[in-house]
Amino acid sequence: MTTSDRDPQIWRMARARAKFKSHALTYLLVNALLWTIWAVTSRQTGDYGVPWPIWPTVFWGIGLGIQGLATYGRFGQENWSEREYERLMRERQAGRL
Repeated sequence: MTTSDRDPQIWRMARARAKFKSHALTYLLVNALLWTIWAVTSRQTGDYGVPWPIWPTVFWGIGLGIQGLATYGRFGQENWSEREYERLMRERQAGRL
């Protein structure tokens, strides 16, 4: 199947979801590495205060969460546009437009 045979909207959604899944996997792997480094080095120094990997985990996680919401349609403008279009169509059918 060539790119020209595909529905452009569905193809764009599929690419966005694949990109999100790639980012999520990167997030998991990098954070696992950071927490492992912290665990190994904190044993040697005996410093068990606030773990420094918490900061990249939390803030990167917030960004990834926002990307996930946008990708899966709970936060994206396209979803808002579709809802507004449907609302306007209902108003039109009711004779208010």
